[in-house]
Amino acid sequence: MALNPRMAFYPGTFDPVTYGHMDIIARAARLFDKLVVGVGVNGGKQPLLTRAERLALLRQEVSKLPEAARITVVEFDTLLVDAVRAVGAGAVVRGLRSAGDFDFECQISGVMRRLAPEIEMVLLLSADEHRATASHIVKDIASFGGDISSFVSEEVARVVLSKSCREAT
Repeated sequence: MALNPRMAFYPGTFDPVTYGHMDIIARAARLFDKLVVGVGVNGGKQPLLTRAERLALLRQEVSKLPEAARITVVEFDTLLVDAVRAVGAGAVVRGLRSAGDFDFECQISGVMRRLAPEIEMVLLLSADEHRATASHIVKDIASFGGDISSFVSEEVARVVLSKSCREAT
């Protein structure tokens, strides 16, 4: 399948989807004709939310965006390059919050270049207000019953807090 350079793939675990993720999704959707958001499996992470919950919440959040018609949410459990090729995307979008993210993404970019030189890596800097936002931090705050409303939507907060309360007991 020929890859479409005007289509991008934004991968993540989205456990949970945060305003930081949504900022990157909205901005990437403005840069590309089509954006595929891939909810993947990360063997190094133990998710709080099931994949079905993550997909449902992400689709709900994406539906609120003006660019929603050009965004598709899919699941994948393959190598990233295989998922990108399967949908025909010519680019992978990743968000950067810090220098640590940059170092990690440089490694990922190098691996991608070796496995799939035809796929471009596009790195978007997080907006200032989202630089401290990370899903694991949101889950930590929620596990203590803290206020996560500045990091996630009301709907996402409700699900995360209900699951966190059950996990903590």
